[in-house]
Amino acid sequence: MPSNTVTLTAVEGPLLPPMPHERKTYCAYIMGSLSGTLYTGMTGNLHKRVFEHKFHRIEGFTDKYQVERLLYWESFDDVHRAIAREKQLKGWRRSKKIALIELLNPHWLDLAREWFPWMTDSGGSRGPSTPQPDSHTRIRPLRSG
Repeated sequence: MPSNTVTLTAVEGPLLPPMPHERKTYCAYIMGSLSGTLYTGMTGNLHKRVFEHKFHRIEGFTDKYQVERLLYWESFDDVHRAIAREKQLKGWRRSKKIALIELLNPHWLDLAREWFPWMTDSGGSRGPSTPQPDSHTRIRPLRSG
């Protein structure tokens, strides 16, 4: 009489075909406050990092000075190039950073103003980086060398 038992054996390797790796990108960025304070940083997840700045999830410089607006960013495929660019930007005089921002974002708009619409409330307290609908609020930094 044949047996109705099934014998399981180990399978070598993945059961599903490997998924293609998503291309990892790294960003150097400049954020600003309504009073004109600038902050330069680098991250492997720009959306997450901007969220942390905007909604004060990390204590420190950007939280203390209310640096909440993404003013400039650029992406790199190589983490070392992103770090080098961040260091380069940090070494620049304020006037040179302002010139870079104004070249690509002449009205100093928050480039992430529409990234987190669920984080705004209706009519309650609104942070400076969450303008009222149809608002074209701009920041203009104090110029210094």
